[in-house]
Amino acid sequence: MEESGLRGFLKKLEKAGQLVRYTDEVMPEPDIRLIGRAAVDIAAGNTGPAVLLDNIKGYKGKQLALNVSGTWANNAVMLGMDKDTPLKDQFFEFARRWAGGSDGELKWVKNPPCQEVKITKDINLYELLPLFRVNKYDAGFYFSKPAVITRDPEEPGSVDKQNVGLYRIQVQGPDTLGIQVLPFHDGGIHLRKAEEMGVALPVVICLGVHPVVSLMASAPLQYDKSEYKYAAAFMETPMNVAKALTADLDIPADAEVVLEGEFVPRERFVEGPFGEFPGSYSGSRRQFRIKINTVTTRKNPIFENLYVGRPWTEHDTLIGLNTSATLYFQLRETMPEVKAVNAIYQHGLTIIVATDNRFGCYAKTVAMRLASTPHGTSYAKNIILVDGDVDPFNLVQVMWAISTRVRPQKDVIVIPNTPGMPLDPCSEPPGVGAKMIIDATTPAPPEVSREVRMVENLPDAEPYQKILMDLQKAAR
Repeated sequence: MEESGLRGFLKKLEKAGQLVRYTDEVMPEPDIRLIGRAAVDIAAGNTGPAVLLDNIKGYKGKQLALNVSGTWANNAVMLGMDKDTPLKDQFFEFARRWAGGSDGELKWVKNPPCQEVKITKDINLYELLPLFRVNKYDAGFYFSKPAVITRDPEEPGSVDKQNVGLYRIQVQGPDTLGIQVLPFHDGGIHLRKAEEMGVALPVVICLGVHPVVSLMASAPLQYDKSEYKYAAAFMETPMNVAKALTADLDIPADAEVVLEGEFVPRERFVEGPFGEFPGSYSGSRRQFRIKINTVTTRKNPIFENLYVGRPWTEHDTLIGLNTSATLYFQLRETMPEVKAVNAIYQHGLTIIVATDNRFGCYAKTVAMRLASTPHGTSYAKNIILVDGDVDPFNLVQVMWAISTRVRPQKDVIVIPNTPGMPLDPCSEPPGVGAKMIIDATTPAPPEVSREVRMVENLPDAEPYQKILMDLQKAAR
């Protein structure tokens, strides 16, 4: 039987020449993060391999996978394409699959692989997993690629309002985790509702899942859309899920490690700093805390983590095309002239849109629509517009368009005091920013020359006012 989940995908990468096994002994720090950095830096994030470490000092017999989704070659393998497929072609295949939406099929299984080993007492994450600091000055060990599962406490029976999110998690004790969940996240909505109801919110954290699950967990899906159904539609095969042991939550049946617990209600604890996706350390904030009560794993589980820091990193590849595709379809709902969207840069802080011009200056309205989408509201800081025949994923073509078509006095617009992304280091104060629009489309032809002449007054019409008033009075 073909292996599924993360293990199955690693075998596909190995077959494509995109997985290396690192057998020399390594120290958890600094070796692991250096290897993660090196893997993504190969060919500027285009062809670097995933890395499987199986000789980590202090963690005999434990394996760690890095850079699984870190390069476009690996992304092409996930899409079932040749690893050398150009990024624009990957985008359109991605968009084709994305169009399947939430129509995927879920299959619930009993005795899933993720529950082969069960630990319910004396939980010690420091011993169970080969933990390391992702960046040197992180506040502690972090899970940077977890699938975090919660359910709307007001609708506990809704699969569609069960959320799978990707949030950073700090290990703060043997069975204690700190997590950053922002209010606009679906998980943040669940937490707010639970606190208003005065109940603890159950949570499950899955480590080492199929990359499509991570892809959907990091995607800006609508609140009532199931990440699992999207994943099944995207993979074009039913997705196996199972019930957690301690909560009514669905988990990927083939996950490597599953941590079950509850959010500590109505309390906040210091979390951070952490080296974040813009390439800068976040500050420390009072965030939520989770207490773990049960751990289940596969036999000989593979721990997976993600190197994130100064771009390019795996984080950029993981969230690049799902952000691009989401915005692409949202724009095309009312603007079919849009041909492609490139939002791979820092989760869409900079976005390039290829669009035809319906009429003069039309492209600027595309930018304004983009800036008002759910994701673009806080992100989409720099919006670049190019013609529909320009490849927005080819920076040579984009720079050519900017160099030859931008009229600074007409085509560069700055909108001050707009919502911003708090993790953006130049958001000041945090959460407040600005939007810059650069219209690098070909200027539409001007209207034909015309003489502007105002319509004259008609004083001779005044006598008719009395006639009409008399007629109106007579008609009453």
